[in-house]
This record gives sequence, C-alpha cells and structure tokens, in this order.
Amino acid sequence: MEYIFTLKYQLADGDCDHDDLVGRLAEAGCDDALVGVGLPGRLALEFTREAEDADIAVRSALADVQRAIPSATLIEVAPDWVGLTDVAQIVGVSRQNMRKLMLAHAGSFPAPVHEGTTTVWHLADVLGWLQTKGGYAVPQNVVDVAHAALRVNVNKEHQRLPSTPSK
Repeated sequence: MEYIFTLKYQLADGDCDHDDLVGRLAEAGCDDALVGVGLPGRLALEFTREAEDADIAVRSALADVQRAIPSATLIEVAPDWVGLTDVAQIVGVSRQNMRKLMLAHAGSFPAPVHEGTTTVWHLADVLGWLQTKGGYAVPQNVVDVAHAALRVNVNKEHQRLPSTPSK
C-alpha cells in the first residue's frame, strides 16, 4: 500500500549544501521523497512510500534519512499535530463544519494536545473519533499514517525526558 507522510529535520551547521543533501538522500533510498529546504537549517521530506504497513513505511524512511544525514535531528513526523482546518481538509468538509462537530460533541470530541491561540490535536485521535461517529470516509492508509506518526513523535518526546532517579 502507498503511504504519504512528512519527516521534518533540523540540520547540523555543516549540512548546508542542498545539492549534496539531495544526492545523499537519493543514494540512501529516499528517491520517493520531495525535498524541501524552506527555512535555513531545516529539511522537510514528503514521502510517498510503498510498504506493507504505515509503521514500516515511516520507520524505513527514518532509517534511510539517518543513513544519508546522520547529523540531522528529527523534529517531527507529520501528519500528527493538526488544527481543525487540517482535519477538515483531510476529511473533505469545511472548517466551519468541523468546528460545529467539535462544539456539538464537546463531551466526546478528543481533547486537544494544546489549547490557546492555536488549538492542536493528534490527527489519529480526531480521525478515530470521526470513524466512530460514522459518515466520514477516511482512507485507512491516512489513519494508519496518523497512528504511525503519533507513535514516533510520542516516543521521540519520551526519550527526551530525564530519567527518574531510583528511590
């Protein structure tokens, strides 16, 4: 099956030759990714990868990038953190419709990861909720990628936590 996802990285100071990066990525098996270098020191790779499942697709891409650019630091796997506009676009409804759904089902709608000027949810949580509500045809590969992205991002953040001292 085909899976579409994005890997976002912070580059080391020495990795600034974009042509060299693109060549190294292609040699490492990332020829199924669109390479974006919009911000200095950042790299975004949008993959369209064939694999048995989404976890294999994401993990193989992570390994390929690690081989090509060992000094790169993963920022996030997307899609994971999303706003209502993102969810509406994925599901094929208007942002207003998505907001009405959220407000009408405030007790059961997934809790956001962050509330504030911008409110953000894990895409996997919102897609799961929409699937239980019925009437929303979300392709399974999109759901699977959202879960794979969530797992990688949560694991990455968990590894950042300081170890708890034994008592």
